[in-house]
Amino acid sequence: MRIVSDVKTSFLTCILVLCCCTALRAQQIKAPESLQPSPAPAVAAPGKSEVPSPAANVEKLAEEAQKSLYQAADKSGGAAPKSGASSSGTLRLPSPVGENPALWSKDSVRKIAVMEVGFGGMKDTVMIELYPNDAPQTVSNFINLCDSGFYNGLAFHRAIEGFIVQTGDPLTSDESAREKWGTGGEDKTLPAEIKRPHRIGAVAMARRSDKVNPERRSNSSQFYVALGNYAALEGKYTVFGQVVSGLDVLKHISIMPVDANDCPVARVEVKSVKVIEHKGPLQVEPEVASGDGKRYAKPDSARGMVGRFLHRVW
Repeated sequence: MRIVSDVKTSFLTCILVLCCCTALRAQQIKAPESLQPSPAPAVAAPGKSEVPSPAANVEKLAEEAQKSLYQAADKSGGAAPKSGASSSGTLRLPSPVGENPALWSKDSVRKIAVMEVGFGGMKDTVMIELYPNDAPQTVSNFINLCDSGFYNGLAFHRAIEGFIVQTGDPLTSDESAREKWGTGGEDKTLPAEIKRPHRIGAVAMARRSDKVNPERRSNSSQFYVALGNYAALEGKYTVFGQVVSGLDVLKHISIMPVDANDCPVARVEVKSVKVIEHKGPLQVEPEVASGDGKRYAKPDSARGMVGRFLHRVW
């Protein structure tokens, strides 16, 4: 009986070992990918960065595409703001245009540049708040040019949809010199006053690239308006103003047909730029609204005598 018992024990032991081996092999077999559960999101350890999610990878691809745009622009060697953009920048998420001009305090006094733009047989108004406290030399130079009528009759010589529109080149007064547009205004430069952020509607001075202009000095007259939020331009150009009304006008200019140099085929002209001191909030234009928000009425101080009369009467 003892022998039989020993045989049974040995037999049961063999079966148990066989079952264990089978279980181990089963653990080593991977399930089909279609049945595998999605991995749980990784949690970063204290002091360590998080593991990128699939959404972050998509955002990174978008950023890389934007960097390629800037790198291609660098090869142009022009004075456009895109020429100095760094490939290390990233695309920021959209941010508000700025504080609502209709809510400016009654006692606030601001310098406003009122720019009349003509294209397609029509004329429209763009208003820019200037920042003399952050860019005193740039704003002073800009006001002097406006007061002298320098910008009157110049054209927008660069328009890139969703990116920028640019003007202020004195050579654009001559329609026959189109091949040179974008190279004027370099006889004098301004020191860099880089303090304000780049966001949609930011008004900044153009300049030559870092390779020939490591101090990032500004062009004496050319300026551009950012039509998006671009971190790649952050800290590289002097922002001296912010569009507070008429951004839709500039966006419309940016989608016009352009030539190989991103210059609008049809002439888009700055009719005049007048700098005024405005006290209190801006009034909202009645029955006018656009994709970027409300439009604001031109201050009376920026109107002619007839314009002031009609505005008050009607």
